[in-house]
Order: sequence, then structure tokens, then C-alpha cells
Amino acid sequence: MNKLMAWIDERLPVSNFVKNHLSQYYAPKNFNFFYYFGALAIFVFILQIVTGIFLTIHYKPDAVQAFASVEYIMRDVEWGWLIRYMHSTGASFFFIIIYLHMFRAMMYGSYKNPRELLWIFGMLIFVLLMAEAFMGYLLPWGQMSYWGAQVIISLFGAIPFIGESLATWIRGDYVISDATLNRFFAFHVIAIPLLLFALIYLHLAALHTTGSNNPDGIEIKNYKDENGIPLDGIPFHPYYTVKDVFGLSFFLIIFAFIVFFLPELGGYFLEKDNFVPANPLKTPEHIVPVWYFTPFYAILRAIPDKFGGVLVMGLAIFVLFLLPWIDRCPVKSMRYRSRVYKILLTLFAISFIGLGYIGMNPVTPILTWVGRLFTLIYFGFFIVLYFISPKEKTKNVPDRVTMHE
Repeated sequence: MNKLMAWIDERLPVSNFVKNHLSQYYAPKNFNFFYYFGALAIFVFILQIVTGIFLTIHYKPDAVQAFASVEYIMRDVEWGWLIRYMHSTGASFFFIIIYLHMFRAMMYGSYKNPRELLWIFGMLIFVLLMAEAFMGYLLPWGQMSYWGAQVIISLFGAIPFIGESLATWIRGDYVISDATLNRFFAFHVIAIPLLLFALIYLHLAALHTTGSNNPDGIEIKNYKDENGIPLDGIPFHPYYTVKDVFGLSFFLIIFAFIVFFLPELGGYFLEKDNFVPANPLKTPEHIVPVWYFTPFYAILRAIPDKFGGVLVMGLAIFVLFLLPWIDRCPVKSMRYRSRVYKILLTLFAISFIGLGYIGMNPVTPILTWVGRLFTLIYFGFFIVLYFISPKEKTKNVPDRVTMHE
């Protein structure tokens, strides 16, 4: 085996790769629960790729046959139902993990200097995941898939001057049709996954260049021993690979329970209208997107003007890209930041969850006004943060990492 590895290393530096990115990559020793989600995101991404490949073997991207091919996978393909449920459940879990991963970055300041580019790459991955999920949502060709795509694409028509032409170009036709299904299939299966692979590589490269942040927001590279090893760092392998496997085991228990016992989760993961073939002549009673889009959908509905709603919804995503420059506090971790920041971050989280709940429900006057209130809180977080962050009364940040929870 040693001779074989030496032969391979002469031609491909496998051992150096393992050393640089695992056994000799030193991560802070005080990682907590919130640091599971990066590794879990990579696992679910691979799961989606693998299950997606098996689904495409039997799926037919044709408006006449798409729905029937999904039913064929569910009923006649051996273990097809399991693969389909793993893929659909994986999509929802992907966004749960990504949202928690982003929230952890906001708690501990992982977007601050020198990790601005790491945050930008992460946000680009998030936007691409939304596009990937949206295009994949059309593929079952059920009622909610069809009409959800109809509503979302029509929003592009609100853009002045180019809106209608842009919406027609996205559809490939004047209505959602076979042409739309074919191009969405191509983007969902080939184009966007390739871009995601590239961005994930850049995200990890940026992470390993700057080093991982930690709950204290301290740069462990500042304190090294005579061998150049961070005093507060431990090798990622085997310590954090074992830790991530432990977290993955709990994740798989929850994931398997959902797949085998609650794959639709009361209509949140798979809506009942999507078990009915798409009918362009019959509109569902309530058209709402999947739960992971609903916070931004609620922001859209909170604005009376259609173009204004599209603009504000886009701004709600774009403003997250600017967070490294909006937050001007020199302290990274919320452990040592002011009480005001903790209140702001809590209100931001409540507003985001509240918007998600409102977006999942039919429009009513009360929910519309509550949605507007949550929208103000959402944007108010960034506005207030920009002005208060340089003046925050922060606690003293320790020189070395701490091990308390």
C-alpha cells in the first residue's frame, strides 16, 4: 500500500491534499453545535446529486409524460418511491441547513474581515440553490408546480421595458409549456449543479485560506507555537471528522424518520395539489410556493405595487450580500457585542420566521399588515445596524478562545 500511495503521489498529490485540508488544517478547538451545518450541507448536496441521477434515469421531461413518469417512479420502479422521497425531503432539509448555517455566520460574525469573499461565495450558492429548487419544483408537472411557476415567472413581467420579453424568454413560450419544462430540466440537472460545484469549491478554498471562524470570533492564527501551529487549533482530521460523523448520525435518524413516516410533512414538503396533473384551465384555490421561498414571497405580497414588490423582494436578498460592509462593529461574535445587537438579531430571526409563516397562508387583511410589519423589521435590522454598529458598547474580547458553551 505504501508503494502504491507513493506511485500515486508522484502523479497526483493525494497525500498533500489530505494534509493541507484535513490532517494539517487546524480549526479552532471551541466549535459548537452550529458548526455541524457546513459539513451537513455538503452531505445533502451529494445526496441530491446521487438521488437526482437515479431519478433522471426514468423521468421524462415532456409535458405529456412528465407527471406519469413521476408516478411510474413512485409505483413501478423498484425503490423508486424511496429515491423520490429522499430527493424531495433532501431539498427541504438543504434549506433548513443553509438557513441555520447563515444564521450562525450572523451570530459569530463569520462574514467580517477577512472573510468577506467567503460570505459572498456563500450568498451566491444560496441564490443558485433557490434557482435550482425553483426549476426542480416544476419538473413533477403537478398543479402547484405548474401554477407556482406561472406566478413566479410572471413577476419578471413587472420589470419595466424588458419584463415581458424576459418572461417569454424564461418560459421559452408565451405560456408555461413543454419548452419551459425542457429548459428547466436542462438547467436543474446540468447547468446549475455545475455552477454549484464551482462555487462550493471556491467557498471551501476561501475558507481554508482565511481559516475557520469560531464562537469567540478570535483569529487563532495570531497565537502559534514554535512550529507554527495555532495554540488554540486542533487538526480537522480526525477530531472534527469524527464530530461531524456524530452529528451526521443524528441527522440521518431525523431524515430517515421524515422519509419513511412523514415524507409530505402535512403538505409542507410535498403539497397535495402536486399529486394532481397540471391543468392550465383550473387554478388551485391557493397558490403558494414551497416553504423555503415563503419569507421572500411574503415580502413580495406586503407591497401593493407589483413591480415594487418584485424590487423589494430582490432587495431583501441583495442586502444580505452587503452585510460585511453594513456591520461596522470591530467585534465579531455576539458573545461580546452589545445587548442592542442581540435584540436586533433576535427580532430579525423572528421577522424571517414570521414572514415564512405568513407566506404559507392565504392573503387576509390582518396577515398583510403583519407581513408589512415584519418586512419593516427585516429591513430595519440592516438600517439600524449600519448606524449603531460603529458605536456599540462591546465587552472585552479574550485573547485566546474560550471553551464555555
